[in-house]
Amino acid sequence: MKKFNKESLMTSAKDYLVIIFGLIIYGIGFTAFILPHEIVIGGLSGVGTLVYFWTNGVIPVAVTQYACNLLLLGFAYKIVGKTFVLRTIFGATVISISIGVFEAIFMGLSKPLIEDISMSAILGAILCGIGIGLVFVHNGSSGGTDIVAAMVSKVSNVSIGRTMIFCDMLIVLCSLFLPFEGTFGERIQTRVPIVVYGWVVTFIVAYLTDMVINTNRQATQFIIFSTKWAEIADRINEEAHRGVTVLDGEGWYSKQQVKILMVWCRKIESVTIFRIVKSIDENAFITQTNANGVYGKGFDTMHVKMKKHPAKTDMELAKN
Repeated sequence: MKKFNKESLMTSAKDYLVIIFGLIIYGIGFTAFILPHEIVIGGLSGVGTLVYFWTNGVIPVAVTQYACNLLLLGFAYKIVGKTFVLRTIFGATVISISIGVFEAIFMGLSKPLIEDISMSAILGAILCGIGIGLVFVHNGSSGGTDIVAAMVSKVSNVSIGRTMIFCDMLIVLCSLFLPFEGTFGERIQTRVPIVVYGWVVTFIVAYLTDMVINTNRQATQFIIFSTKWAEIADRINEEAHRGVTVLDGEGWYSKQQVKILMVWCRKIESVTIFRIVKSIDENAFITQTNANGVYGKGFDTMHVKMKKHPAKTDMELAKN
């Protein structure tokens, strides 16, 4: 029991360290490459950006972001539950500190690190996407529109993804109404490109977040045909520490009975499997396919909410 608690503690510590690291990457990407060009992105970082430029920098992005997160969590507490709220408070605190520290550094510079707005926006989006992806992979949350989406999904059939896209696009569109000295036509001409940059950054962040999550979960399936199947199976068990399923088959051309090995492993472990097979039987026949999700011992855990069946009445029990 003590061993289990120790392992669980180490896993949790690793998760929290990676979450902190991911949120620091996000903070650097946002404050160094996106904020200096006055690009408003989705999420509460975007809301904080709107307030920051509306007040001419008097209210920092981090302050608005943290206040909005706490406000949303207060509304969401009864809907999404205690566990979600506590986990999100940690993420919201770290991301606000990260943005607050780096905002003071990078916004104090005389000019942006990368003056070309397109390259700066793309680089910032890449860093933000990687950072948020790392957070989600390790069961973290940065708050923001995640909270709104979680609340909506609890009370309606609208998907979380659709809710987040709608909220983010609306936040970016609000940058049209930031203070501007000039005519309405000049405002549109100046602000519309910034809105487009904001939407592009938001979608790049979402895409890279999904890539980081899916890459971590992506597995590979091998089907191996070899006359030395027993030796290959033993080596895969011993060296790759992966299970092997042995199936019976028949070659329809040769009419001979064959043994088929079926193996699942992480994508990064694929080279190990190939090396084992090649070292034993260079003439082995191998197929490799990608599996987007493998769940069970040694892989991912299924996070599925089971439907609650209503309790049967006395009359229904009597009929049964």
